[in-house]
Amino acid sequence: MTDHDGASEPSRLSALRTTTGTTVILSLEGEIDLHTARRLRQVLTADRDDLPARMVIDLKRVTFMDSSGLHALLDLHDATRDKPGWIRLSGIQPAVQRLIELSGLDAVFDCYPTVHHALTV
Repeated sequence: MTDHDGASEPSRLSALRTTTGTTVILSLEGEIDLHTARRLRQVLTADRDDLPARMVIDLKRVTFMDSSGLHALLDLHDATRDKPGWIRLSGIQPAVQRLIELSGLDAVFDCYPTVHHALTV
């Protein structure tokens, strides 16, 4: 199942949600900042009562992220903390990787170079 979920400003942030088996892969593209973080929160927790047990968030095409994006990811972590399963980040670009490392978010989420790696570990 594939669901394309474009933002109100498509050039800023878009998301493609793919389900493979019991894992949701959320491929993001664009910038995650104060203006797009609300949209990201909506996409990440689209079905808050039935969040997937396993999720890979592909950041390969995310060119910029600020603290608003970090908070959106932490909100997802908090929403799933007591549920079985995992959330993994993949394809993180160097500028975004630096922010994730400086914030300590890499200690909260397992990070992988590609979606394939995240799925096969």
